[in-house]
Amino acid sequence: MKKPDRYATGRTAQLDLDGKILHLPIIEGSEGERAIDIRSLRADSGFITLDSGYTNTGSCFSEITYLDGEQGILNYRGYDIKELAERCTFVEVAYLLLHSSLPTREELDHFRHLLGQYALIHEDMIHFFDHFPPNATPMSILSSMVNVLCNFYPEMGEDPLQDIDVTSARLISKIRTIASFSYKKSMGHPLVYPKADLSYCGNFLNMMFDSPVRPYVVRPEVVVTLNKLLILHADHEQNCSTSTVRIVGSAGVNLYASISAGINALWGPLHGGANEAVIKMLETIHKDKDNLKKYIAKAKDRNDPFRLSGFGHRVYKTYDPRALILKEACDETLKVLNVNDPLLDIAREIEEIALNDQYFIERNLYPNVDFYSGIIYRAIGIPTNMFTVMFALGRLPGWIAHWKEMQEDPMRRIGRPRQIYIGPRRRPFVPIDQRSP
Repeated sequence: MKKPDRYATGRTAQLDLDGKILHLPIIEGSEGERAIDIRSLRADSGFITLDSGYTNTGSCFSEITYLDGEQGILNYRGYDIKELAERCTFVEVAYLLLHSSLPTREELDHFRHLLGQYALIHEDMIHFFDHFPPNATPMSILSSMVNVLCNFYPEMGEDPLQDIDVTSARLISKIRTIASFSYKKSMGHPLVYPKADLSYCGNFLNMMFDSPVRPYVVRPEVVVTLNKLLILHADHEQNCSTSTVRIVGSAGVNLYASISAGINALWGPLHGGANEAVIKMLETIHKDKDNLKKYIAKAKDRNDPFRLSGFGHRVYKTYDPRALILKEACDETLKVLNVNDPLLDIAREIEEIALNDQYFIERNLYPNVDFYSGIIYRAIGIPTNMFTVMFALGRLPGWIAHWKEMQEDPMRRIGRPRQIYIGPRRRPFVPIDQRSP
């Protein structure tokens, strides 16, 4: 990582606290993002800052992803997300996030070799699937199995960065196998093992859908679409799950346990579960035929709890650039697969209304990446309860890259937010027999 002091501007922000003037350094990132450095604030003044949800707080320096919500810009390692989605495979983008540069032909071949070499999971782990209850959610299985990997592959030892390339490849490859196996177990179907002659995404599709009685044909068009979906989810700066990976990892926790924590954070309906919520919303509207206007009115009613899932974003104040790519991919995929999905028609109507309604425009409620991803997964054949698992597969390289970057950061400290205490002031202890009811 480049030394952070190279981003010091020489300028300061003045803060007047009870007549004491503090000069807080102003730093500027490589894309012009400015920040007031408050790391010495408490030591110099006794004050802390209050920032619910950390919406105005930078927790680290990072070289991985640049996001500009006002302009609708998303770059991985300096490369535009649209160009990467259109011209790269997911494996290339995973390499980019992990190594800071796009791979050469030789580097890509070596990385693919590692992914193929580590695609299998230990046979003893397969027995674990038998002991989950039949209704166990795929995300709970995924987080548990990833956590267990540290017991089967303890090579990291005392040095967290020892053999990190091998560990990263092992994790990226095995999580795909774990995900597909969990689906097969939930269906009561025989497991399908990875094949050496299939690509990363082709292997996943085959492990998910191949069957002794109904062989699955891996269609190249679907592989292209799945690559795009995973690329678009590969990283997104300091979101909830990525921040979780970093803060858990800051305690010296191994990579597998840190990733397991990130999976659990992603599980939430306000984060990785949003695309599942979109499908449920569209299904609700579809069942209540010819009442789309009613749901638009409900979404605009401040006193009504109903909200349009898949619209708006915590960071983006314009159209999510990932949604633009997926909108086109959705049309192409459904056409290739000859899928006529009534939910897509409803989604298009909702988008048309929202993009031309002042209520949504004024509140920056544009479609986000979740709006179309669920429809594409449905068309491919991915069940709804696997949507968040798919998100985790895509986000994994970003999580690993952030964990690695944090480990290499010379300024790394264990995550320890402060708080403003608002409970009772200190009071005398009362013996139990003297306490009033």
